[in-house]
Amino acid sequence: MIELTNVSKTFQDGHKALNDINMFIDRGEFVFIVGQSGSGKSTLIKLLMKELEPTSGKIVVDGKNITKLKRREIPYLRRSMGVVFQDFRLLQDKTVYENVAFAMQVTEASAREIRRQVPIALSMVGLSKKSGLYPKQLSGGEQQRVSMARAMVNGPSLLIADEPTGNLDPEMSWDIVKMLNEFNQRGTTIIMATHDREIVNGMKKRVIAIENGDIIRDEKRGGYCNEA
Repeated sequence: MIELTNVSKTFQDGHKALNDINMFIDRGEFVFIVGQSGSGKSTLIKLLMKELEPTSGKIVVDGKNITKLKRREIPYLRRSMGVVFQDFRLLQDKTVYENVAFAMQVTEASAREIRRQVPIALSMVGLSKKSGLYPKQLSGGEQQRVSMARAMVNGPSLLIADEPTGNLDPEMSWDIVKMLNEFNQRGTTIIMATHDREIVNGMKKRVIAIENGDIIRDEKRGGYCNEA
């Protein structure tokens, strides 16, 4: 599903964010990427989304070498993946329904497909009765659930969650992670970057730990720390 081979990233100021890393994530896995601020995990996520380019190495996503993608091909890559961000990134002038529908509109889905799929996606995250509300009328947890519905509405094979619980209280955080786990059980590959020790230790999923741009640990059923 995802393979990184000798991937490095050095920024123009000379800061080396990733150091010749190798990583393989199989289809259907749920993987936590952990590390302190500045460890390189956000850089890794941005490389997978092709928001950044590696300085060297090869990145393969779903059988495609994305380091060789032409600019016009990038939108097609992003359509095959869903993304959930810490700050929700919802369109404030659109309703819950319209925010989720927008993710289908950019893929040129038909109006019929949108009318069928959006209610299903909202039902999956428990927001069917709030489809006509605007983001400012929702709690933080509800806004994150909208972003999850938006990420899943096109049926992506891969969902990347970048600190999705960073702005939520512990109870809401667990609700979001449980939903991600449900998506994973339906076959979606989940990659979640986080610094939430309690969630990582409680879930007992695969953990890839990054420190100073190096992968220092990769455990199939790990915790945030070795001693956890």
